[in-house]
Amino acid sequence: MSDTQDHKWRNTILAGLANYIDAGSIVAGSVALALWKEIYGLSDGFIGLIGAFSANAISAGVGALIGGILCDKFGRKKIYQYDMIFYAFGMLFLVFASAPWMIVLGFVLVGLAVGADIPASWSLIAEQAPDDKRGAHSGVAQLLWYLGPVAVLVAAYFLQPWGITGVRWIFAHLAVLAIGLTFLRSRMRESQRWEESQTAQQRTGWRELFSPRYFGAVLFLASMYGFWNLWAGFNGFFTPYLVKEHNLPEWVATIVPAAYFLIGMISILTIFMTLSDKVNQKLLFGISAVLHVVGMAILAIFGFTLEIYILHVVIMGVAGGFGAQSFFQLWSAELFPTAIRSTAQGLTFAIVRIGLGIWSFFVPWLASYDYTTLAWILTGFLVASGVIGLIWAPRNEGKSLEEIAAARA
Repeated sequence: MSDTQDHKWRNTILAGLANYIDAGSIVAGSVALALWKEIYGLSDGFIGLIGAFSANAISAGVGALIGGILCDKFGRKKIYQYDMIFYAFGMLFLVFASAPWMIVLGFVLVGLAVGADIPASWSLIAEQAPDDKRGAHSGVAQLLWYLGPVAVLVAAYFLQPWGITGVRWIFAHLAVLAIGLTFLRSRMRESQRWEESQTAQQRTGWRELFSPRYFGAVLFLASMYGFWNLWAGFNGFFTPYLVKEHNLPEWVATIVPAAYFLIGMISILTIFMTLSDKVNQKLLFGISAVLHVVGMAILAIFGFTLEIYILHVVIMGVAGGFGAQSFFQLWSAELFPTAIRSTAQGLTFAIVRIGLGIWSFFVPWLASYDYTTLAWILTGFLVASGVIGLIWAPRNEGKSLEEIAAARA
């Protein structure tokens, strides 16, 4: 491997570490949720509020929208260089939370920061990756997204005896990592493709996103990923809470979800990173979509028991590695020109996360009132995501970003 290739992989890892921090903060919040409920006597409505405005939902969406516009205007580096400091500041509210308002404020600030980083890091990864390895480089970011929950959930299992103090240590490690990442990213270069796009001939305004040429892609990505993310947001933030509500053993709340993300990492590495640059991407997506529907339907049919939940986790872990989220990252970079790429990613990500935030208001109530109904609703969301993906998914494997843009011109 040449020095240039080494440099590109290093940049991909540094950019993708935002995914570790994003997912880590979501899952750390889910671990803390039941403890906060007990300590502060939080209602289901307030828990829904935390979920809605957390790094998992509305605040991340707003951050992505703002960050995406700024990325295209001022460059990727200016955003991903400093947003991690903002993240660490917000995380301190969660580390030292002594009242419910601190929890909400902390998650809002953290969400704004991780949201802003997503279009910056995802655009950079796609723009500096070799044309025949763009899927593999995107997969690295997804590996790191899955690694965050694995690390957090395993740590939470061993820190259980310390209660909320143990969770504070988990939040603290994310804050420290964000500060360290700020210094490591300072040596990264700006995206060469972005610099070249700043000539008068290539400059494109954000309003171009609403032209017939690109608005269809925005709708496709937001709906395909959005319906899937309604399930994923529930899974990432509310599952440990549901485990406690259904009186399953305590270890299930941490170890089994960690297994889901670990299986997902293996799937990303062996399937998505290996095949997405070489084979029919629509076929890969379709297989994943079918597995997702089957995996969720068994919970709706057989209920939230330990054995069924473990089977669900295995199926969903395999499917998730080469499913909607991995392809959303890849396709949201490919379907738009460099000058508006981050804005497009920020807009679609914002639609998805804000939609998840609205949905999160209702999840605790539905889960406590009638879990079977909730499970069937989530299965329906996955069916919708799969159908949309199978009908409109592009096939860009092996093409350069310039070839894709020329074909859409």
